[in-house]
Amino acid sequence: MLTGGEVKNFRKQLLLWFRQFQRDLPWRRTKDPYRIWISEIMLQQTRVAAVIPYYERFLARFPDVRALAEAPQEEVLRLWSGLGYYSRARNLQKAAQQIVQQHGEQFPREEKAVLALPGIGPYTGAAILSIAFEARHAVLDGNVARVLARLGALRGDLRESRRWQSLQKTAAELLDPKSPGDWNQAMMELGAMVCTPHSPKCLLCPVANLCRARRSGDPESFPEKRKKREGVQIVLAAAVFFTPRGQTLLLSPPREKGERKPAADDVATLVSRMWHFPTVAIRKHALTELRSFVADLLPAQNGVLPFEPLARVRHAVTYRNVTVLPFRVAIAKIPHIRGTKSIPLKDFSKLPVSNLTRKIARAALSESAAAPEIRSKLQL
Repeated sequence: MLTGGEVKNFRKQLLLWFRQFQRDLPWRRTKDPYRIWISEIMLQQTRVAAVIPYYERFLARFPDVRALAEAPQEEVLRLWSGLGYYSRARNLQKAAQQIVQQHGEQFPREEKAVLALPGIGPYTGAAILSIAFEARHAVLDGNVARVLARLGALRGDLRESRRWQSLQKTAAELLDPKSPGDWNQAMMELGAMVCTPHSPKCLLCPVANLCRARRSGDPESFPEKRKKREGVQIVLAAAVFFTPRGQTLLLSPPREKGERKPAADDVATLVSRMWHFPTVAIRKHALTELRSFVADLLPAQNGVLPFEPLARVRHAVTYRNVTVLPFRVAIAKIPHIRGTKSIPLKDFSKLPVSNLTRKIARAALSESAAAPEIRSKLQL
């Protein structure tokens, strides 16, 4: 992709640019592997701006690996609530427990031991080891792959197994052996801030003189766009109970059901296996099917409860486009039922809930006098 002299220039120009223009991010002010690990997990498929407040709150509550390992899982999920992809939080705690039990509370330095931790793959492992310990491991994520594809004007699907392995080899060859941590961050920063998927800022690029895609006159055509998975339309109905005292009813987090892959409209998956309103996937008629679900949940109330339709809610989870039809259900008193929780709606944000559940709550509060105050606690 580059000659020996070009590689030297590429390294020099990119590192000079990064050290002068890098963003001031909280995880860049530390070499603590625990904090770098937390940031890398949070940054997976999540924007930097969204991560920063979560990162700061999370570390305030769990300042070290033992605090995270020993915390109630519900507390970990509550502080993660709103970031999405909640398996990350569950794996994070499992890995913390493994570090405490097997590594004496010290984040391991060996690649094999790092990759054995739940939730850590080759990219995340390389990022932590290089940034925290200056280990010579090259990262390869979507941003870095795009930079390399444009640098060499590469065509084809970058995620194809052999091509991805080739890109990993190229990333390793370009890695600056003297500053692997800065180098990896510089490559990721270049892809995130300059060599962006659309309208790349070639005039600001520190290595534009070495880029074959720019020389082609159409850098944005590299790499080729991947074919998106066809979207699946899903309709749910949810019951939001209200008592005169402002209590509402939530169902407990559903448990995992073995190794079988859940259906696209699996409610447990869509609510991220966290506290949620009574919700059902709709096949034909929303109100009829939701009434039947509630009747099974509250048999003594069957046929008595009023269902008031609320504004529909839109939500997207990867390839799934979800429409939720929420109903406000007035009830005098919420009965005690195993696997449920009755709480004031104003305390809703004290429990771990998914973004989908937050949106349903906001829809239910839209006509309430208390809505502005409570909705502010439910912002995504």
